[in-house]
Amino acid sequence: MVTKGMRVGKYELGRTLGEGNSAKVKLATDTVSGQSFAVKIIDKSSIKHLNVSFQIKREIRTLKVLTHPNIVRLHEVLASKTKIYMVLEYVTGGDLFDRIEDGLLHTTCGSPNYVAPEVLANKGYDGAASDIWSCGVILYVILTGCLPFDDANLAVLCRNIFKGDPPIPRWLSQGAKTMIKRMLDPNPITRMTITCIKANEWFNHDYTPSNSNDEDDDASSIQEDVSEEEKSPYSPTVINAFELIGMSSFLDLSGLFEIEKVSDRQIRFTSDRLAIDVLEKIKTTLMEMGFYVQKKQTMLKAIQQEGNRKGRGGLSLTAEIFEIIPLLNVVELRKTHGDSLLYEQLCDRLSNELSTSSQV
Repeated sequence: MVTKGMRVGKYELGRTLGEGNSAKVKLATDTVSGQSFAVKIIDKSSIKHLNVSFQIKREIRTLKVLTHPNIVRLHEVLASKTKIYMVLEYVTGGDLFDRIEDGLLHTTCGSPNYVAPEVLANKGYDGAASDIWSCGVILYVILTGCLPFDDANLAVLCRNIFKGDPPIPRWLSQGAKTMIKRMLDPNPITRMTITCIKANEWFNHDYTPSNSNDEDDDASSIQEDVSEEEKSPYSPTVINAFELIGMSSFLDLSGLFEIEKVSDRQIRFTSDRLAIDVLEKIKTTLMEMGFYVQKKQTMLKAIQQEGNRKGRGGLSLTAEIFEIIPLLNVVELRKTHGDSLLYEQLCDRLSNELSTSSQV
């Protein structure tokens, strides 16, 4: 049993952040640098009992290879006679499942909206192929702002999933359309594979694979150093296919880009205006509401001190623009802290004024 104050290598363990069937995640502090980390503690006896040693090894290998701002970074792996300790980047946004409405993921296979037809059929399935389907659903949601298969009636929802013919917005690029259709092929045999995805022209646009040596014990890697001065002040961050899928790691997948209901912390929606116009509109609106606004390239930071509005507390937030394709941007509004009601009203106003006019 791991107790508060216990040391693992140079890390001092603190409170529990989360717990699963075979692992527990604790907040840890590097006693040398003072930096915070999340340490995933895996009991070796649980691995043996659940027969998941291969999955654990694969998770470690995968995390060592991936270097992306929206994917949790693995810093190092430690081990004792009874436990494995994965030292991970500490992400302060909280648990994804805490943000999902009750009931959404309470089925044995997770949300039915993301489940492959062969899984719903309950006749045995290839895990890799079914994962491709789920990734296809995620990609569709990120690109369009809505689910490809969604109905309040579960029977109708399942029928649509088995049919596998989601509406494809006309404004998507041909490459994106082809990718979605092939990933959401109801036949797992003819469905797009990982090999095909990695060879796809749309997926590979502006994507440079991470080079990592699997034999290295640590997960350190060299990241490209881009000077702030080299970027145009109004050039939006361009999202390629890899980054789009990577974004989903910290998102509530049930409500990506949802403008009808604002989450406690963030909202995303698409806009077909120029990035510079979107940014200026947000800045103007915030200043009209009494915010102090600081702009840096495609991001805004805004603070409204307490007392600026009668009966309201202060509010601090950020706004950032990501370009999917020219004249199609993702707008992200994220509350840092403050008045939730004011934040919700602001999000509603901006999403109504700036969101994409062509709805699916």
